[in-house]
Amino acid sequence: MRFTLCRSLPTLPRAGFCIPSSIVRASYSTTSTPHGAHHIQTRESKLKSEHKDGRRFREFDLEDRVYAVTGGGRGLGLAMAEALMEAGAKVHCLDRLENPHPDFLAAQDHAASTYGGTLHYHRVDVRDADEMNELFATIAAQDRRLDGLLAAAGINHLQAALEHSAAALQEVMAINYTGVFNAATAAARQMFAHQQKGSILLVASMSGLIANKGMTSPVYNSSKAAVIQLARSLAMEWGRHGVRVNSLCPGHILTPMVEQVFQQNPAARAVWEAENMLGRLATPEEFRGAALFALSDASSFMTGSTLVIDGGHTAW
Repeated sequence: MRFTLCRSLPTLPRAGFCIPSSIVRASYSTTSTPHGAHHIQTRESKLKSEHKDGRRFREFDLEDRVYAVTGGGRGLGLAMAEALMEAGAKVHCLDRLENPHPDFLAAQDHAASTYGGTLHYHRVDVRDADEMNELFATIAAQDRRLDGLLAAAGINHLQAALEHSAAALQEVMAINYTGVFNAATAAARQMFAHQQKGSILLVASMSGLIANKGMTSPVYNSSKAAVIQLARSLAMEWGRHGVRVNSLCPGHILTPMVEQVFQQNPAARAVWEAENMLGRLATPEEFRGAALFALSDASSFMTGSTLVIDGGHTAW
């Protein structure tokens, strides 16, 4: 605990007694060194001013900020996009479907009626770098800013290595890695162009960290490992420019993509639940907080990190 003395006191306390700085006015606080005194005065004044409007956890406030979410048409991407919107952000959801999925339309109506917020839908192919750069330029131009990106677009392909076709390999890597790279670079270009600091979160998977029991998908696993390393590399390149980059490694989530896995391999669910310390799979809504943390000022000193949220699956 830091202690200070108040100059307004008529006499000094008896020896061995100190006054906590929390009960001393910031403008009169001091310490044994000038540098320390300046630090305490600045710190206490800042804390007092932050509570004037009664607001708490202001680090999570995204009011007036603009974000793009790839894979935001449904599932995990949409759940996290809703969290950003509820925190005050204007959110642009990007997906490959020609028309928005019914889940997105329901979320859009809920956003408008309950929060007065907006979710915008854009059809785009994340594999097309030119198309991505053009769309991100359009999005950023609307409000003359882009505060961040959540790259959640991805696919899976269950096939053993010796049976894996070249076409399937190229498709998985093109969406899961190249698409993420295209999204991250398109977002960064606009953040730099508008001199906007911010945060980028790349959705990888715990499958990028382990060989997943009950899921034979070597190419998918490799693509997610590549995303984890991409986040570290981009964090190194862009950190001094005010752009943070992290990766998120979820465990097994009940999404439409996972339901397809169960259709191909019905026994997979029991295996995955048995391997999980909580004995269950996650829901997309359980990652809302992680997205808000990573894309807000709450994580202002975190970059190049891998956030693992897997119900203990990889902690055995």
